[in-house]
Amino acid sequence: MLSKRHTLFNVILIVVPWLSLICIGKHNLKRFSLAGIVIVILEIINHKIGQKRNWWTFYDKRKSFLTNELPFSIGPYMPLSLWLLKLSYGNFKKFVLLNVIADGLFAFPIINFIKKIKILRLNKLNNFQFFLYLHYKAYILYGVQYWYDNKLKYQLGIK
Repeated sequence: MLSKRHTLFNVILIVVPWLSLICIGKHNLKRFSLAGIVIVILEIINHKIGQKRNWWTFYDKRKSFLTNELPFSIGPYMPLSLWLLKLSYGNFKKFVLLNVIADGLFAFPIINFIKKIKILRLNKLNNFQFFLYLHYKAYILYGVQYWYDNKLKYQLGIK
């Protein structure tokens, strides 16, 4: 059974990041959504691999992808990806810096907080390995957006 604490955490994890997109603007939402969707799909695949390899453990004993890993995939990843692209796309150094900050915050203080409130703890990954697990996807995100802006839009005649 999922604890009330875990249920509340999942709701907050999903709702708050998506509510922030109200402020991103329709144009940016449309422009960056393909790259965000690709990252969510990649993150779901990564979560399935991590779950199988026991990289982390959820304190609630029920092993359910739907209630454990999926809220992390659909909650913060796409909205954060869209915000990072909006704030820094076109300036790769700024993009990398913002991603290092965001991934570093999640891999160190936030994951430690999540452990402290007994939602999740890392098993076979230390915090730095978890940071790398999070961070490598930033380059894929930027690459997908670059490809979309410079190749796909041209081929499809999108302005």
